[in-house]
Amino acid sequence: MSDFLISAYPWIKSLHIISVISWMVAMLYMPRLFVYHTERGPAGSDAAETFEIMERRLFRGIMTPAMVAAWVFGLALLMTPGIVDLAQDHWFHVKAVCILAMTAIHLWLGRQRKVFAAGKNLHSSRFYRILNEVPAVLMFVIVLMVIVRPF
Repeated sequence: MSDFLISAYPWIKSLHIISVISWMVAMLYMPRLFVYHTERGPAGSDAAETFEIMERRLFRGIMTPAMVAAWVFGLALLMTPGIVDLAQDHWFHVKAVCILAMTAIHLWLGRQRKVFAAGKNLHSSRFYRILNEVPAVLMFVIVLMVIVRPF
């Protein structure tokens, strides 16, 4: 298995990066949709119905498959010999915490999508604007950890 992972490393790394980019695009767009849904789509309106369709398609068609792919290819990279030394590469532990936080936000956004579909949103558009920055900050930390490897 390790021979396969070593020989496939460039492909796995490429697919991981593509998956992460796709996941991040969706993670940044979903809260934006919630902002617009809150401001222009009162429950039961045509606009709300349109936003619910967009949110569902984004979550099920792009966001979740991209997250799963990012996790699969990321774990494959982790299992590739010589890529990460968990005993010495402390940058990876910071990255892992950020990935878990990103996954938790992903799952929370999925629950919020259902809350919107039920017409029971309790948050303001300002809340979603602020939330929209959290995945960007996590992405910033993750990229720094992977590229700079400060510790």
